[in-house]
Amino acid sequence: MKPHQHSRRPQGIDPVHRTRARRRAMQAIYAWQLSGGVAQQILAQFAHEQAHEIADLAYFEDLVRGVINDTAVLDAGLAPHIDRTVEEVDPVERAVLRIAAYELHQRKDVPYRVVINEAIETAKRFGADHGHTYVNGVLDKLAAEWRSVEVNAAKQR
Repeated sequence: MKPHQHSRRPQGIDPVHRTRARRRAMQAIYAWQLSGGVAQQILAQFAHEQAHEIADLAYFEDLVRGVINDTAVLDAGLAPHIDRTVEEVDPVERAVLRIAAYELHQRKDVPYRVVINEAIETAKRFGADHGHTYVNGVLDKLAAEWRSVEVNAAKQR
């Protein structure tokens, strides 16, 4: 690494593995939303069927369990920033928003910009044509509320 470069990534964290974990978590949350299944069943199904594609299984499990266990808190945080009820949001965008909300709320080790960028990319890949712009707008507002110190510090740079 050159002297003027700074690594902000914690040791041992592979961003590609995290991205895959988030994408699989989105699929698991999507399935949970549609089926109303039990968290443990959803985790077991995805871990069994897609273990080879979930390089960061612990992160995947944290996201899925966290979203399922904290849905009420996450939805309450999202509600003021969306133009309809949470249940009326497209299921893919809803899953993406819930995962990102969980990361903003509980995973302070992940910079808010990473959370938002990952959510946008996931929405682009799996969501409706312009779903990523909706996700971006909602998460910008939520980050300003839940990560105000971090967001304000970034604006000062």
